[in-house]
Amino acid sequence: MDGLRDPGIRKVGSQSSIDTDVFDITRLLDRPRAVNIDRHRSLDERAMSEHSVMGNAKAVDSSESMNSTMETGPRLGFETPISSTPRSPNPNVVDAWDALRRSLVYFRGQPVGTVAAIDYQSEEVLNYDQVFVRDFVPSAMAFLMNKEPDIVKNFLLKTLRLQSWEKRIDRFKLGEGAMPASFKVLHDSNRKTDTVVADFGESAIGRVAPVDSGFWWIILLRAYTKSTGDTSLAESTDCQKGMRLILSLCLSEGFDTFPTLLCADGCSMIDRRMGIYGYPIEIQALFFMALRCAFALLKQDAEGKEFIEKIVTRVHALSYHIRTYFWLDFQQLNSIYRYKTEEYSNTAVNKFNVIPDSIPDWLFDFMPIRGGYFIGNVSPARMDFRWFALGNFFTVLSSLATPEQSTAVMDLIEERWEELVGEMPLKVAYPAIEAREWQIVTGCDPKNTRWSYHNGGSWPVLLWMLTAACIKTGRPQIARKAIELAERRLAKDGWPEYYDGKLGRYVGKQAKKFQTWSIAGYLVAKLMMEDPSHAGMICLEEDKAMKPALKRSSSWSC
Repeated sequence: MDGLRDPGIRKVGSQSSIDTDVFDITRLLDRPRAVNIDRHRSLDERAMSEHSVMGNAKAVDSSESMNSTMETGPRLGFETPISSTPRSPNPNVVDAWDALRRSLVYFRGQPVGTVAAIDYQSEEVLNYDQVFVRDFVPSAMAFLMNKEPDIVKNFLLKTLRLQSWEKRIDRFKLGEGAMPASFKVLHDSNRKTDTVVADFGESAIGRVAPVDSGFWWIILLRAYTKSTGDTSLAESTDCQKGMRLILSLCLSEGFDTFPTLLCADGCSMIDRRMGIYGYPIEIQALFFMALRCAFALLKQDAEGKEFIEKIVTRVHALSYHIRTYFWLDFQQLNSIYRYKTEEYSNTAVNKFNVIPDSIPDWLFDFMPIRGGYFIGNVSPARMDFRWFALGNFFTVLSSLATPEQSTAVMDLIEERWEELVGEMPLKVAYPAIEAREWQIVTGCDPKNTRWSYHNGGSWPVLLWMLTAACIKTGRPQIARKAIELAERRLAKDGWPEYYDGKLGRYVGKQAKKFQTWSIAGYLVAKLMMEDPSHAGMICLEEDKAMKPALKRSSSWSC
């Protein structure tokens, strides 16, 4: 990988010990685990010979009764016996595992996910007692790393069944492939029945359907397969169909002239109106990652081949578009500053007709000479120059970013540590929207006041994404420093959802305590630092060719 620095790793017994600043990520990600998957190293090798990796595909149990919006399902795991928790001399780790166990949700005696939060001090439960698709991902990774894959498998199958429900909101039918934002399991102790109630956006704040749930599902399916070596789940008829349905929604042709995916505000982790309508970098990065994961998992049968060809075309166009038009560093900022407007024809340099005067003043001071990042959004006559953490980290993890761009993203974090990390990792977006602009953009949202929640708040869950990106780019010292910061207060403060203030100094004014993905994000970060090969389940190698004529390989190590 071109962006690595001074590779080197030393072994201590059977464990890998990372040198202070440097190690060879390619050796770590490729280190043999219990995985035997015949898949794709790079999209550019698709025509090469491939072996059959079918295994004995397990048919998904379809005997469960299903209604149009309800199915029989869970309770929290307070009473259910659970496997032993790994013990560590670090009390934060012990506390985190205990809290994660308490968040487990059961359906017919089987764990199927984790609730968003267990806040013993709050009387307002809202939807925090539900299992969210995106929220469960770090929990799933923690369980996979702890060799407890059944929880993840149960979750994947449960959400897959929910996908098949008819989804209507105010008499309008959603696309067949839409995945739920969340689901809740109701337990009737008298009738001894469990019932699942799913939310596809009809109950969400703003009534916005999640675009990212389907992407997270595919990414998690790949992580499960990579971690366990169990190909039968991904190759089952139902999982193959589920992936195709998701891809049908996002690969459909229309009037758009860009390969990016048009999205509404509130359709992603930024679940309130924050002016990200259009082509937010978070969705584009997850879209790219899901496409590459689906490419690795889809069968080469008649139905699969059609989608494989579409993926090849879209990945090529999407990577070029994002790398070219969403990237910003000092040199690019200076070019935009000198843009001419009202340019016509395909020779135009200012292709989106961005007015240089629209560049915000804060950006000139924020942009370092060393470093760069993918801006929040690009659309005609408008660039959102804000930093969004999740989108940037997933450009690195998916190799949507080039090795040079990945290195520059990590450089930016080091150069702007005070602004992006502060006292509690990590800013979800930077900078905050203030004053009159806040009123207009957020609709005077009281939860998104400046430096709070999604408007410049600090979210501990982002720690695992930062750590994975650090491992992939050979910068473990950055992750180590961020983890040490989090450990000073995170458990002591009760694992809050987010922190407020420019430095992330204060527990969020409406933050729930014992937020599960804050807990799981910390655990995943610690587990990856102890054994960097774990990052292989979420990191994809760079596709060096990225050409239209892409080929399959006979192995899958990406």
